Amino acid sequence: MYENYINHKTHRPPQKLLNFDLPPGVVIANKYEVVEKLGGGWEGEVYLVKERIVKIERTAKLFYPKRNVHDRASNFYAKKLHKLRHCPIIIQYHTQDTFYFHGVPIRILISEYVEGDRLSQFIARQRGKRLSPFQALHMLYALVRGIECVHKQGEYHGDLHTDNIIVQRYGLTFDVKVIDMFHWGAPRAENIHDDVVDLVKLFYESLGGKKFYKQQPQEIKSIVCGLKRSFILKKFRNASKLREYLETMQWE
Repeated sequence: MYENYINHKTHRPPQKLLNFDLPPGVVIANKYEVVEKLGGGWEGEVYLVKERIVKIERTAKLFYPKRNVHDRASNFYAKKLHKLRHCPIIIQYHTQDTFYFHGVPIRILISEYVEGDRLSQFIARQRGKRLSPFQALHMLYALVRGIECVHKQGEYHGDLHTDNIIVQRYGLTFDVKVIDMFHWGAPRAENIHDDVVDLVKLFYESLGGKKFYKQQPQEIKSIVCGLKRSFILKKFRNASKLREYLETMQWE
């Protein structure tokens, strides 16, 4: 069985483990059956798994040992997700576990599985591969409210882009979740500012970016501020100010 192979094969140096590529059906930590690989990044790989006993789907993030020395990264994520558990935009953390891959202990972070599309996929399916101003404003408002909650807890995301946002449902409003938060260092004012600027950039990109910017109504341009960081932060020094602006803006 492949499970026995990954758990009992000869040891491989931890620094060499920079991919797992687990196929569907593999059981890890004797608890979770791999359904499919959802993606990967610098720190590790993310899988959709199913609890073997209760058949509940979860998300499992497997950390490369080289990127998770002494479990610093996995512990950081667990604590941060727990701290932010009351923020609806944050995926709920469940537990950590360990399995062996080629004789090397691999840390797993288990969290809720959120169904939906990455924002990049959602945008690509829209007419013209961009959102209408109405859609974009509601998407931005949902994100701003979520990130505002994170900031009020003294935390930040640090890496907001269209592949780190899951769109669960949309209509008059958007139901969104964020993933893959940046985790090095304590929060600083600069981190909060980066999140605000990234929110505006996401808004700009969702509308089609530079190609369509000139034809956008002035109300849209008043939010984007020409993507000039200093102008954005002068107008919206934090997520709360951006939320208040969206709630009170008027169309000519």
